[in-house]
Amino acid sequence: MIDRRHFLGSGGLALVGLASGGIAAPRRRTRPKAVIAPQEPLIGDLQRRTFQYFWDTTDAATGLAPDRWPTPSFASIAATGFALTAYPIGVVNGWITRDQARARTLATLRFFANAPQGPAPSGTAGHKGFFYHFLDMQSGTRFRQTELSTIDTALLLGGVLFAQSWFDSDHPGEAQIRALAEQIYAAVDWTWFTPRAPFVSMGWHPERGYIPSDWDIYNESLMMYLLALGSPTHPLPADTWNAWTDRFAPSWSDRWGEPHLA
Repeated sequence: MIDRRHFLGSGGLALVGLASGGIAAPRRRTRPKAVIAPQEPLIGDLQRRTFQYFWDTTDAATGLAPDRWPTPSFASIAATGFALTAYPIGVVNGWITRDQARARTLATLRFFANAPQGPAPSGTAGHKGFFYHFLDMQSGTRFRQTELSTIDTALLLGGVLFAQSWFDSDHPGEAQIRALAEQIYAAVDWTWFTPRAPFVSMGWHPERGYIPSDWDIYNESLMMYLLALGSPTHPLPADTWNAWTDRFAPSWSDRWGEPHLA
């Protein structure tokens, strides 16, 4: 059977052309344009899903964030620091209320402020104000034989101090957040973690002592050294900064045509 629309759109016009003494080219059929529903911008979508990951997976009672998901996991103190920065983002975007963010943040800071500390190989969450890289999600204490981590403590502190700055109202809960954040930061004894001064060791195990590697080249330790130098209670000497930056020379590169630290 001949499709009437196809005939009128192609052969029919050709016949008209012949009748008029010329040949008309068949008209090409065009596919109707698909109607695409408006899509949320990529960054906005990524932001929302990242926030939701932390909101849904962190423990509401302790604020501990798992190292991975959905398989069963221990908690990561670095991930917990990231989670603390996610909650205010949720408030600003209207995904949760300020009351909800305040409650989760307060639970997190209370946990770390009151978590047991000491040199024992088990039953504690940290030592000298630092925290173990991984904590048990249920007990909140050291997971197996993980190290006391300087850089992961710094990543946690980044979230703690962000919360201290963001929750700035007169609400009693927010005043407590600021006080707890100061307490957690002040407890960290940076000078204890410099067995090969002026550099900070990468970690410590109660079973065998300091890890034989230091943060002594350009890398993520930038934030850690800023926190250590600015400590209100146990700061590193001011010349630590120069000692660290003097070692940047091997890290300079012009691989992509512009000089940069790699």
